[in-house]
Amino acid sequence: MAEAQRMLAEGSLRSSSERFVNRELSWVDFASRILELAADAREPALERAKFLAVLAQGMDEFFQVRVAGLKDQLLAQHPIRSPDGLDARAQLRAIRTRLEPVWERQSEVWHDGIRPALAALGIEIVAVEDLSPTLHRRLHERFLEELFPILTPLSVDPAHPFPYISNLSLNLAVRVRDSQGGELRFARVKVPTNVPRLFPLGDLRYCLVEDVIASFIARLFPGMIIEEVGTFRVTRNTDLVLEEGEADDLLELVETELRRRRFGRAVRLEVSSRMSRELVDVLVDELELHPDDVWATDMPIDGSFAWEIVALPIDEGRGIAAAGVTPSIFTVGDDGAGALFGRLAAGEVLVHHPYESFASTVEAFVRAAAADPDVLAIKQTLYRTSGDSAIVEALVEAAEAGKQVVVIIEVKARFDELANIAWARHLEEAGVHVVYGVVGLKTHLKAAMVVRREGARLVRYCHVGTGNYNARTARTYEDLGLFSADTVLGDDLAEVFNYLTGFSHPNRLRRVVLAPQQLRGWLLERIARERDRGPSGRIRFKVNSLVDPEIIDALYDASAAGTPVEGVVRGLCSARVGVEGLSEHLRIRSIVGSFLEHSRIYVFGQGPDADVAIASADLMQRNLDRRVELLIPLEAPATRARVEHILDLAFADDTYAWELTADGRWHRQRGGEGISLQRRLNDEAGARG
Repeated sequence: MAEAQRMLAEGSLRSSSERFVNRELSWVDFASRILELAADAREPALERAKFLAVLAQGMDEFFQVRVAGLKDQLLAQHPIRSPDGLDARAQLRAIRTRLEPVWERQSEVWHDGIRPALAALGIEIVAVEDLSPTLHRRLHERFLEELFPILTPLSVDPAHPFPYISNLSLNLAVRVRDSQGGELRFARVKVPTNVPRLFPLGDLRYCLVEDVIASFIARLFPGMIIEEVGTFRVTRNTDLVLEEGEADDLLELVETELRRRRFGRAVRLEVSSRMSRELVDVLVDELELHPDDVWATDMPIDGSFAWEIVALPIDEGRGIAAAGVTPSIFTVGDDGAGALFGRLAAGEVLVHHPYESFASTVEAFVRAAAADPDVLAIKQTLYRTSGDSAIVEALVEAAEAGKQVVVIIEVKARFDELANIAWARHLEEAGVHVVYGVVGLKTHLKAAMVVRREGARLVRYCHVGTGNYNARTARTYEDLGLFSADTVLGDDLAEVFNYLTGFSHPNRLRRVVLAPQQLRGWLLERIARERDRGPSGRIRFKVNSLVDPEIIDALYDASAAGTPVEGVVRGLCSARVGVEGLSEHLRIRSIVGSFLEHSRIYVFGQGPDADVAIASADLMQRNLDRRVELLIPLEAPATRARVEHILDLAFADDTYAWELTADGRWHRQRGGEGISLQRRLNDEAGARG
């Protein structure tokens, strides 16, 4: 930060890449915040285990996409530099340096913190060698009955090449020697994915399944001497490279690329810290990796096994339980499926998940549309949805009942491509008109529109949200959704759906703001307006990520003009704060808690004339320029006040909030009044329910 201050004094910071924080290193900072919660002894034990699982899952995605992309740039000798001026090689080195302490601390948190806290609840993860002789004998018998028949040792010799190691699979590397002598040989045993990681011993006691296999692995190699057994896992590049403009069939193109993904280049090798250097070298050579790609640990590889701990049927040791109340307007009565629409016609309704139930609001809306004989058509976008989607089944029922049903499915939604392809085919078989979006763009907006006959006219009922139509994630992701029968909104959404399904340009929109056509300009205009107001202006927002250079520069300009700028940024943040003359009026904080803060809120100005909006888009180049996104300004005073109340609590939180400071570090806010945004909103929802 001292360097940034020096450059500002020289007048060079505004034109220097130093004014941005590296996106990838910002993710490492976010990972540190998650780990801090996993390490916090004040958190319930199962909540700490959940944070460990979230961190492991996030790291997997980070390596599969972000690190893999940098390695692709390096191999292609691509001259691209990040906004902060680093090339791919420099970023990879910086990631290794910054991520190593986080990686190493995971182990400490597991062994010294979470594991003892779980034991206090009666949950024990024990080593096979620590079992009594009787239990050890029984475990061996169970191994032979339950695991041995499904295991396959794959040897490496002149007749058997090194086996393909699938992405994120857990494996045992084995070095064996013939009992009659001979050279050491390598073999690989894949840990089955169709058995739990937690192998039950009874009374909430478990062994890890890979430890069970390793302990009795000699049964797979009769007549051989086992010299060494080590656990390892490979992460591969999973980013799809699609040339949509040259494809006749997008579905077929995505399926082809998914098959290629299975054979993506290896980018990370996780190994047990007890694995010998010789065995690690074999894996590095065969996988064509660099020594810097090896990440050793003395905790169980793949911390996502902690999800199985979180799912154990015990009530103690958990965090906030979502209230999940049903707003009165959605209360089911005996007045038929169409009654809900009569209630929604009375005015806009804002719902807030998971404090308010997704099932009894959003799903109920689609189910009512499917069942109501006066509904003629349903149009909806699907980016990610759950495996037991009630919404999809309602859409199928609507189509089978003769309604016109159109669904825009984004088959390029990362890591959900296969599921979305399956949903697309299921819907098409039922007679739903399925569209795959706009060439070259991801359809990320979340919107549904129901067309209903009411007397001599047709009325459009709309839902626009910040989160996916996914019942599973809606229980843990914080999101907002707006229901409205507003005529202007209905007209606008009709234009948007026609744009997504046909050949049109949505240039007559009066209320909603669409990306990539208008959203960037809309945001920059309002930032500039508040900048021109100086200290009497105000900019507030809540997003998942703030990394777009043009938006950050505009916020810097507003701050330099004296305009207060406040942002809640859960994850990535490339902005600097507190730099005199650049960002001393810019305040950024992050809230990481029991629920994943996912809603996007934008407020420009103060009082009744302020622009208050919710959106599907973050402040990222991909959202503003390469995705179809939707922002909707809120009009009803009660709705606007409720959204501003959420922001007020977010900036008052001193329990699960981190503040970004001028030294570029994130500092946990503790020891104040004990305000928790999530707990307060949950309590308020419970009181309303």
